[in-house]
Amino acid sequence: FESALWQEGKGVVAGVDEAGRGALAGPIYAAAVVLPAIEDDISQTLFEVRDSKQLSAYDREKLVPLIRETALDFAIAWLEADEIDALGMAQAGRQVFQKALAGLKTTPDHVLVDYFTIPGLDIGQTSLVKGDQRSLSIACASILAKQARDARMQEEAKRQPGYFLAENKGYGSPDHIKAIQT
Repeated sequence: FESALWQEGKGVVAGVDEAGRGALAGPIYAAAVVLPAIEDDISQTLFEVRDSKQLSAYDREKLVPLIRETALDFAIAWLEADEIDALGMAQAGRQVFQKALAGLKTTPDHVLVDYFTIPGLDIGQTSLVKGDQRSLSIACASILAKQARDARMQEEAKRQPGYFLAENKGYGSPDHIKAIQT
């Protein structure tokens, strides 16, 4: 997808993805990643990048510095749980995408978004079903968002022991649900 857009003359393509949408606790994170338009080098340099859900925590942690060094630009944004509660998940998801894009130093010519569309965006965008498996820049964004959120939830686990946040990152594991009920 990036290659086709680069060939159309859209040199700055941002991939956007989020983490935390299905969690029962904690913030929602999003990342936007702009890769350089040198597809041969990029595909070789980032050949281990996949959808964050297909990688172990160790592999994601190892890839974060590589993605940050390789990307022309990236931004990570989040909305807190109380903001999600006030807005609703659909609106919070759109806002966190917009916030991540606003954090870029470079204005993209086009945005690739995992599954969703971002309303009110003044530039072209493409919504890709399973985009984190089909687009390298979205996969990179997926990893950055997931790692940032996981790190945050590990910090939250220290502040709120007993909810197993370090192990489940706020997703509905049996231990987490039992702790909430208790």
